[in-house]
Amino acid sequence: MVNIAVNGARLAYDDLGTGTAVVFVHAGIADRRMWDDQFEALAATHRVVRYDWRGYGESGDACGRFAHYRDLLALLDALDIERATVVGASMGGAYAIDAALAAPHRVSGLVVLGSGLSGHVWPDAMLAAVRERVHSAVPAERLARYREGNAEHIDPGDVAAMALAQARFLVAGPDRDAETVAPEVWERALGMLDGVFRRLWTAPPHEEETLDPPALGRLRELTVPLTVINGLADAPWIQEVAGLLCTGVPHSRRIDLPGVGHLPSMERPSEVTAAVLDTVGLAAAQR
Repeated sequence: MVNIAVNGARLAYDDLGTGTAVVFVHAGIADRRMWDDQFEALAATHRVVRYDWRGYGESGDACGRFAHYRDLLALLDALDIERATVVGASMGGAYAIDAALAAPHRVSGLVVLGSGLSGHVWPDAMLAAVRERVHSAVPAERLARYREGNAEHIDPGDVAAMALAQARFLVAGPDRDAETVAPEVWERALGMLDGVFRRLWTAPPHEEETLDPPALGRLRELTVPLTVINGLADAPWIQEVAGLLCTGVPHSRRIDLPGVGHLPSMERPSEVTAAVLDTVGLAAAQR
């Protein structure tokens, strides 16, 4: 692991291989380790980069005002990557799309998994389900204090409870038995989630900025190949975003994976790797 200064933060990253560049952007419930399988598989034939967002994994804290999509573009600059296929999961998918809209000459192709979308408002039904099934894992008074950040004392039991609740809701999916998730996937996911909440609840004050205008009304501006990977066991409201993307980007393609939650890269690694390689090939043919 090495780190690099980007927009006033230090980002931890891995950079391996040579050839056409592929850059991986992790989900908000994970860190760059969610791409272990794809990183190793693609490094034999491509230059592959994965990194931790500021405030996640081994990167420095998030502080002040920043934008994740600008961090992504600045990382490309810092690593002398002129153009890359960008692969993003969950909100990492939203940041990948925002980067492609902000600097279309830098992104040659997109693969998004269980993606978010800037400008999209999550419906009340989803927010209610999250409150009931995730936030309720920690007593409301303590959770409110943790969510303010800068928490000096965190109960490890609260971290474990929140990680488990989030894993059941997203890694497995709200209507799927968590025991159907492979044990090695489950343990890796819980380990990453533990780190996510420890970092979030102790983070210094910060404010994330988003693309303006947001991606929601600009999807037709995307002219590069787009692959949308959707886990059919993922939360239904997240799956709706897959529909928005495929409707909004006429040349997109959609891959639905049965029995998969919010982290297809870990549950179906070979299929995700194949989809990334296909998208890289489509991007090369379009140039």
